[in-house]
Amino acid sequence: MRANTPEWERLENAIPKDVFRAEVKSWAERIGVRPKEIHIRPMTRKWGSCSTNGRLSFNSEVLTKPALFRKRVIVEELLHLKVPNHGKLFKSLLRAWLG
Repeated sequence: MRANTPEWERLENAIPKDVFRAEVKSWAERIGVRPKEIHIRPMTRKWGSCSTNGRLSFNSEVLTKPALFRKRVIVEELLHLKVPNHGKLFKSLLRAWLG
Protein backbone atom coordinates (compact mmCIF):
# COMPACT_ATOMS: atom_id res chain seq x y z
CA MET A 1 0.00 0.00 0.00
CA ARG A 2 2.69 2.48 0.95
CA ALA A 3 4.68 2.32 -2.29
CA ASN A 4 1.63 2.64 -4.59
CA THR A 5 -0.34 5.26 -2.65
CA PRO A 6 0.73 8.88 -3.21
CA GLU A 7 1.54 10.86 -0.07
CA TRP A 8 -1.24 13.39 -0.71
CA GLU A 9 -3.84 10.61 -0.99
CA ARG A 10 -2.81 9.10 2.36
CA LEU A 11 -3.03 12.56 3.93
CA GLU A 12 -6.50 13.17 2.47
CA ASN A 13 -7.72 9.94 4.04
CA ALA A 14 -6.06 10.59 7.40
CA ILE A 15 -8.05 11.65 10.44
CA PRO A 16 -6.79 14.55 12.57
CA LYS A 17 -4.85 13.75 15.74
CA ASP A 18 -7.52 15.34 17.95
CA VAL A 19 -10.20 13.08 16.43
CA PHE A 20 -8.01 10.04 17.09
CA ARG A 21 -7.41 11.16 20.69
CA ALA A 22 -11.18 11.53 21.10
CA GLU A 23 -11.60 7.94 19.84
CA VAL A 24 -9.05 6.74 22.40
CA LYS A 25 -10.75 8.64 25.24
CA SER A 26 -14.17 7.33 24.23
CA TRP A 27 -12.92 3.74 24.22
CA ALA A 28 -11.10 4.27 27.51
CA GLU A 29 -14.35 5.38 29.12
CA ARG A 30 -16.22 2.33 27.77
CA ILE A 31 -13.51 -0.08 28.93
CA GLY A 32 -13.16 1.64 32.31
CA VAL A 33 -9.51 2.68 32.18
CA ARG A 34 -7.75 6.04 32.41
CA PRO A 35 -4.60 6.49 30.37
CA LYS A 36 -2.34 9.14 31.88
CA GLU A 37 -0.95 10.29 28.51
CA ILE A 38 -1.78 9.70 24.86
CA HIS A 39 1.01 10.25 22.35
CA ILE A 40 1.00 9.97 18.57
CA ARG A 41 4.44 9.65 17.02
CA PRO A 42 6.30 7.82 14.28
CA MET A 43 7.09 4.24 15.25
CA THR A 44 8.97 1.80 13.06
CA ARG A 45 8.11 -1.59 14.55
CA LYS A 46 4.61 -1.49 16.03
CA TRP A 47 1.23 0.21 15.93
CA GLY A 48 1.05 1.09 19.61
CA SER A 49 2.55 0.62 23.03
CA CYS A 50 1.50 0.96 26.65
CA SER A 51 3.92 1.77 29.45
CA THR A 52 3.52 0.52 33.01
CA ASN A 53 2.80 4.06 34.19
CA GLY A 54 -0.21 4.47 31.87
CA ARG A 55 1.35 6.23 28.89
CA LEU A 56 -0.08 5.16 25.54
CA SER A 57 1.86 5.76 22.33
CA PHE A 58 0.42 5.21 18.88
CA ASN A 59 2.18 5.04 15.54
CA SER A 60 1.26 8.16 13.54
CA GLU A 61 0.58 5.88 10.54
CA VAL A 62 -2.53 4.60 12.34
CA LEU A 63 -4.18 7.93 11.47
CA THR A 64 -4.25 6.83 7.82
CA LYS A 65 -5.77 3.41 8.48
CA PRO A 66 -9.46 2.37 8.31
CA ALA A 67 -11.69 2.83 11.36
CA LEU A 68 -11.83 -0.90 12.20
CA PHE A 69 -8.05 -1.14 12.21
CA ARG A 70 -7.76 1.96 14.46
CA LYS A 71 -10.37 0.47 16.79
CA ARG A 72 -8.38 -2.76 17.21
CA VAL A 73 -5.13 -0.90 17.92
CA ILE A 74 -6.85 1.41 20.42
CA VAL A 75 -8.66 -1.39 22.27
CA GLU A 76 -5.52 -3.55 22.44
CA GLU A 77 -3.45 -0.79 24.00
CA LEU A 78 -6.18 0.26 26.43
CA LEU A 79 -6.65 -3.34 27.58
CA HIS A 80 -2.97 -3.41 28.49
CA LEU A 81 -3.84 -0.93 31.24
CA LYS A 82 -5.82 -3.80 32.81
CA VAL A 83 -3.76 -6.80 31.65
CA PRO A 84 -0.06 -6.18 30.92
CA ASN A 85 0.51 -9.27 28.75
CA HIS A 86 -1.05 -11.17 25.82
CA GLY A 87 -2.23 -14.15 27.88
CA LYS A 88 -5.63 -15.87 27.98
CA LEU A 89 -7.33 -13.11 29.98
CA PHE A 90 -6.11 -10.44 27.56
CA LYS A 91 -7.29 -12.45 24.54
CA SER A 92 -10.68 -13.07 26.17
CA LEU A 93 -11.16 -9.38 26.89
CA LEU A 94 -10.08 -8.50 23.37
CA ARG A 95 -12.68 -10.89 21.92
CA ALA A 96 -15.33 -9.50 24.27
CA TRP A 97 -14.70 -5.92 23.13
CA LEU A 98 -14.10 -6.57 19.44
CA GLY A 99 -16.34 -9.57 18.85
